[in-house]
Amino acid sequence: MNEVLNTIANRYSCRSYTDQTVEREKIEAIALAAIQAPSAVNKQPWQIIVIKDKALINEMDVYGMTQLDEASHQRIMGRGGKLFYNAPLMMVIAKNGNKDLDCGIVAQNITLAATSLGLGNVVCALAGAVFNHDKYKKLLPKDYEFAISVLIGYPAHPNGSAHEVDLSKITYIG
Repeated sequence: MNEVLNTIANRYSCRSYTDQTVEREKIEAIALAAIQAPSAVNKQPWQIIVIKDKALINEMDVYGMTQLDEASHQRIMGRGGKLFYNAPLMMVIAKNGNKDLDCGIVAQNITLAATSLGLGNVVCALAGAVFNHDKYKKLLPKDYEFAISVLIGYPAHPNGSAHEVDLSKITYIG
């Protein structure tokens, strides 16, 4: 299997990170991979906000936990009680306009780049609850809103496994 397909097959949603800081070179490589994503009419309707400040991530985590509905709160509590799973790095994708598909492609580039560099990652839509607060909304560029985020770091349990594939989800015609 080639390197790209192997990365796709082995990527998993990491929900537990060590305190180890992600190296600048890796962060820059992932950010570059993010903005290399294709977009409709090449509009590139995104901005990537790289949050490396662990204290800020922890502060947002505490606030975010207060914003969850009961089911989400219970799910996160069952996974250790940290909305951002102790991740030392968060990449926020902000969008200009209704461009969720384009931002999803950016998120996929981020997750695959991080995986290829030996880093755990998980897409985190629940961070949106944090960016509804004016204090954190200010971290986004003017005229942009939260689209999605990806948490990144060194996995606390590096032997995580990808989800089971369901081949019945594929239909061939012709």
